[in-house]
Amino acid sequence: MRFKLQGSGELDFVPHRVIIAGYTGRNQQAVKAHIDELAAHGIPAPAEIPTIFRTTLDRLTTAGEVEVLGAHSSGEAETVFLVDGNHLWVAVGSDHTDRELEKINIPAAKQVCPKPISAEVWRYADVEDHWDNLILRSWVGEHGRQRLYQEGRMSATLSPEDLLAMLRRRVGDSLNGAAVYTGTLPLIGNKFATDPYFEAELSDDLTGRSLRCAYRVRRADV
Repeated sequence: MRFKLQGSGELDFVPHRVIIAGYTGRNQQAVKAHIDELAAHGIPAPAEIPTIFRTTLDRLTTAGEVEVLGAHSSGEAETVFLVDGNHLWVAVGSDHTDRELEKINIPAAKQVCPKPISAEVWRYADVEDHWDNLILRSWVGEHGRQRLYQEGRMSATLSPEDLLAMLRRRVGDSLNGAAVYTGTLPLIGNKFATDPYFEAELSDDLTGRSLRCAYRVRRADV
């Protein structure tokens, strides 16, 4: 995959695996609130926290339009780490998930949906010293960003160092070539939105820069 390095240059990244980390909040009370939020929708609590899921490589996409089955899927804003040798790159993406299937089989619910990611990336080294102050947001709508859906600072989730260390312990081998979805934020209003438009943004107030992942969902109804 070819990404634009924001500012100048390009990154050619060869993904070897897609890893989706869940329930990665630093505040365990907030994590419990998210678990309760999902339970209200019939989604069972995880056996282990944080939780790790995998999807196939073909799920990863920078497309501005994606196709899903049915009308019960929705996006979740997440930062995404691209691990490339000793280099760590930052993107923003969406862990789009089938909410009905999630009640029965969470790994399958993630696998059947695409995993959009921004076409632009940052060097982690450029934001490392103020990572906690970065703001992650998402919007939903019929035709564009009509309603704020999620908002919070990265201080709400595990630090990149702690998350990657946990993954190395759990996965048991190198993370080189991994695209790591790092966990999401609670929903504003605690209700899933299945609007056809979804946009995720990672903002850096210090520099005024932002990464965006915006896409429309085309439904293949069955």
